[in-house]
Amino acid sequence: MSKPPANPKYPLILSLGVLLLGALVVLLPLIVVFLTSLAPSGTTVTLLPTNSWSLANYREAWQRGKFLLAFANSTLVALAVTGLQIMTSALAGYALARLNFRGRQALLLIVLATLVIPFQLLVIPIFLVLKWGHLINTYGALIFPTAANGFGIFLLRQYFLTIPVELEEAAAIDGANRWQILWQIMLPLARPALVTLFLFTFIGEWNDLFKPLVFTTRPELRTVQLALAEFQEQFTNNWPLLMAAVTIATVPVLLLFVLGQRQLIRGIATTGLKN
Repeated sequence: MSKPPANPKYPLILSLGVLLLGALVVLLPLIVVFLTSLAPSGTTVTLLPTNSWSLANYREAWQRGKFLLAFANSTLVALAVTGLQIMTSALAGYALARLNFRGRQALLLIVLATLVIPFQLLVIPIFLVLKWGHLINTYGALIFPTAANGFGIFLLRQYFLTIPVELEEAAAIDGANRWQILWQIMLPLARPALVTLFLFTFIGEWNDLFKPLVFTTRPELRTVQLALAEFQEQFTNNWPLLMAAVTIATVPVLLLFVLGQRQLIRGIATTGLKN
């Protein structure tokens, strides 16, 4: 007798169960942080519901941590760095993808080599350059050290390689020059890669503590992560208040990721290792 056909629903249900379990493991720390932030001030970390949940910790954390100025500084720095990285990555990525010049492959290897060099190893020469340019304790110290990035250059270079050359040739026949081809054809088609670079860069700058800690000392230049670190030193034992501050600092990047996740996935999926 022949065996009955296997039910195709079982593998699907199993896969769904594994994914739900993985999502729960990933989201559990966020759930703990959020629930603890709603608990009465002075209590410990909790996962159990209580009858005294309130948003009082958020109001107190916002006022005591002076997050309004920190949010403004982090937004300004993150947007400035992201804009500069998109511009430099687009120019360098297009040149490495389409222009034929001597040493192009060697230059690409140098760009890739920068990806394995930790930023912390470069802090002393960067500090000396910033000091020479009188940029210490300015917004320039938070923006210029990461205005260009090898990851962004490589990402856009790989995406440009997936765009058919025939589109550029047709535009050149119509009289378009290199600049017009880049800004009017290549960049609009590379929107998934641009969104991917925007998300990676903005989130990275928003979460950066190293540059504000090393290159600035003025209180008016405090970023969100520096404000959060100072807040943690003041309220070490008040877990609900600390979790409220962590939630305040985390919500903007979570919302940004949720809004751009589709373009992010598409940008990563279509940016292969094409030579």
